[in-house]
Amino acid sequence: MRSIGEMARDGGLSVSALRFYDRAGVLAPAWVDPVSGYRWYEPEQLEEARLLARLRRAGMPLADIRLVLAGWAGADADLVRGLLQAHLRRLERGLSDARGEFSTLRALLDHRENPMTAPRTTVTRLSVPAPELAAALDAVRFAAGTDAELPMLGGVLFDIEDGELRLVATDRYRMAVARARTTGHAGPGTQAVVPLPLADAMRALLTGEGPAQLAVDGDRVTLEADDRQTSGRSLGHEFPDYRRLVQLPAGRRAHVDTTAFQKALETGPVRANETRGQDGEPHDLSVLRVTEKGAVIVCDDGDDDRNNVAVNREFLLHALTAGARSELILELGAPTAPLAIRRPDDEGAFSLLMPVRLED
Repeated sequence: MRSIGEMARDGGLSVSALRFYDRAGVLAPAWVDPVSGYRWYEPEQLEEARLLARLRRAGMPLADIRLVLAGWAGADADLVRGLLQAHLRRLERGLSDARGEFSTLRALLDHRENPMTAPRTTVTRLSVPAPELAAALDAVRFAAGTDAELPMLGGVLFDIEDGELRLVATDRYRMAVARARTTGHAGPGTQAVVPLPLADAMRALLTGEGPAQLAVDGDRVTLEADDRQTSGRSLGHEFPDYRRLVQLPAGRRAHVDTTAFQKALETGPVRANETRGQDGEPHDLSVLRVTEKGAVIVCDDGDDDRNNVAVNREFLLHALTAGARSELILELGAPTAPLAIRRPDDEGAFSLLMPVRLED
């Protein structure tokens, strides 16, 4: 017989999904250990698990999946074909409806523009401490997008307002915000999306302790530091209004020792994620919870507490490194709310990670 872990690995379903399908009466294990509660499956059930995984990826409702599995087991090919054809027709109707809605939305957008990066008619010049700008770039660089279909996310937003420079990067799955003090700018707010190659060239210049000079002239961004200069064009795309994305409901806060928590993540249990990430590959998940004593724990595989929050482990490790502090604050809200990673001495610099659903 196959263990639930082996069934998950070979059948294309996560362990948590197999537990869910058992409770839902879709794919029950052949035997459950009465002492440990561990689930075991017959070898013949592997084909059903693979079929179930395919049907769920195609978006078929559980009620229909039960019928398909019953027809499959009973060799009722006509029933199975009929259910598949009916679901395909529903998908086609849904796609047609979605195309209509998106067409309407595009028309609305054509008539309603609220760009984050408004056109500039004057040159913006300011001074910023080189170490602060370097630290800000280091804090957000990991979260920048690389998806060619979303070019507006392939850079770092430089948001200048009220004597402060905020740097923002996001790839939809995570977002990072950092800030640095500025002097010499008293005009209206200015934004520019600096492409990643230019942002990296800027970071390479910021090796000294003195001030750096930043200028935004139309679509051209220039940085001078230690008698060296780099310059380039900003991205010709509007960056999403990140201010709307950081207004999160309050969650439970916990201080963590960064090094110890990183080690706990690297050596602790993980769960396989059926949903593929932005690179098209599956990712390991770390499941977290704040205990009653205010500590963050990495949950075991069998821990199904409703307050657990699952996140991409690799993304979380990147965010902890970018936090650049020996101690950080983790803020966990509902399982569907983003996980926030904040600095105790500067909560204006933080990262957000989108959670991942544990069950279908």
